[in-house]
Amino acid sequence: MSSSVQRPNLLVADRWQEYQLMDCGNGMKQERWGEFTLVRPDPQIIWPRHGDAAPKILDQSDRLDLWKNWDGFYHRSEQGGGKWEFRRPLPDHWKISYAPLGLTFKIHPTAFKHTGLFPEQAVNWDWFSAKIALAKKAGRDVNVLNLFGYTGAATVAAAKAGASVCHVDAAEGMVKWCRENAALSGLADAPIRYIADDCLKFVRRELKRGRRYDAIIMDPPTYGRGSTGEMWKLEDHLWDLLTECRALLSEQPLFFLINAYTARLSPTVVANLLTELMHSAGQPSGAKITAGEVGLPIKSDGKILPCGIYGRWES
Repeated sequence: MSSSVQRPNLLVADRWQEYQLMDCGNGMKQERWGEFTLVRPDPQIIWPRHGDAAPKILDQSDRLDLWKNWDGFYHRSEQGGGKWEFRRPLPDHWKISYAPLGLTFKIHPTAFKHTGLFPEQAVNWDWFSAKIALAKKAGRDVNVLNLFGYTGAATVAAAKAGASVCHVDAAEGMVKWCRENAALSGLADAPIRYIADDCLKFVRRELKRGRRYDAIIMDPPTYGRGSTGEMWKLEDHLWDLLTECRALLSEQPLFFLINAYTARLSPTVVANLLTELMHSAGQPSGAKITAGEVGLPIKSDGKILPCGIYGRWES
């Protein structure tokens, strides 16, 4: 094999100005999203907040009393899901920008605690934006496929760097949100295809159409449901999807990026998948595979909150 595999490492998204992870502890995190501060659960935070007593099981009132100066607090329900409590009226949505790449995103607290943006992914936007820009400078057009694209932050970043992008997500609402993010970033007329569809079925149709992509980004869920009810299970379907995507790559692919937020995958597993997938003859010599964690710096004590894993193949 011509690819080299590096040991897992940690990439920290520390170039934000309008977002900040302020503090963490006892299963919760406090974040600044522009002018508003939100407190949300995070299952990875099993340590106490810096200076607090040892972690313990807390009821909702105890959790609330630990945190000060928040605008929105998400209460998780024992029956699943949860709800937001707001100390003052907040707009339905607002904007924050990622200055290093000139990107602007819509932020909206959803019923499932999310806000529509995963700020730790900025490390990946920086990485592939540089690769796309370098290819464009060399006179090459770059065509990117973003699968399970969610609200389209990666799509917008790739388009801003000069790529043509196909954004695919099974949820029409997420595809609409992506279109809004593109407009906010000055990309309303950029060459972006917005597709609401089951990702595996879409990839298979693209193969039949003869389309090819220079780069692929994907963020596969542990479980999911396609636009017409198809069930997705990571362990059963990921390899099939990867092999179909491999066949979609152009003769000189630029990169293949896998993000994951499930404990069912480790960085080493993702590296192994990419190694097996990309070892075929004809790959550029010197191609490289890296894998690791992405994280956010915690302002209060300097620790890093791990937020997911990635695997990258690059030519």
